Amino acid sequence: MHLVDGALTTPVIVTATVLAAGGVALGLKRLEPERLPQAALLSAAFFVASLIHVPVGPASVHLVLSGLMGVLLGWTAFPVILVALLLQAVFFGYGGITVLGVNTLNMALPAVLCGFLFRPLLARAGARPAALLGALAGALAIALDAALTGLSLSLSGREYVVAAQLIMTAHIPVMVVEALLTAAAVGLVHRVRPELLTAPRLNTGELGA
Repeated sequence: MHLVDGALTTPVIVTATVLAAGGVALGLKRLEPERLPQAALLSAAFFVASLIHVPVGPASVHLVLSGLMGVLLGWTAFPVILVALLLQAVFFGYGGITVLGVNTLNMALPAVLCGFLFRPLLARAGARPAALLGALAGALAIALDAALTGLSLSLSGREYVVAAQLIMTAHIPVMVVEALLTAAAVGLVHRVRPELLTAPRLNTGELGA
C-alpha cells in the first residue's frame, strides 16, 4: 500500500494530492474536539499496524484498519491517516514524501466510502449484525485500498500493470484478517459505546462523523 517516490507519474501525483488535500480539509472541518482522543487512538493504531509488513513475493502487505476508521471517523480518516503516513515516511522510510497525497487518498477514501455505506446500517443494527457489517466494512475497505493502489500504478505506466494485479491478489488474505479484526472491534464498540457507531450528521447531509 505504501507507494514510494519515483514510482508514479506527475499527473497521478498531482491529481491524487489535490483530492487528498480536499479530504484532509473536510476531515479537519468535521473533527469535533470531543473526538480528538478517538482520532489520535486510531491514528496510533494505524501507525503501528501498517508498520508490520509481511513479504508476499516482490511486494509486501500489512494491516490498514481503514474499514474500522471509516465507520468510526468518517471524513476524519483523511487527516488521521495523513499524520500516520507522514511519520512513517519521515522516521522509518515507509512510503514516499512526494506520493504522500497518493498514499493518503488510496487508504482514506475507501475508509470514507465504508463510513458512508455502513454507518447508517450500524446505527440500527443488533450486536451480531453489527459485527457482520464490521467484517464487510473491513474486507471492502482493503479491496478498495488495493484497487486504488493498483490504479495509481496502472495509470503511471503499462509496466506496472502486473504489479497492480499482484497487489490485488496479495491482499486477499489481508481482507480476511481485516474482516475478522473489524468485526471484533465493531462488536466491542457496539456493546460498550454504541453511540460511536451512530451517524447523527448523516441526516443533515454530512458524510460520517
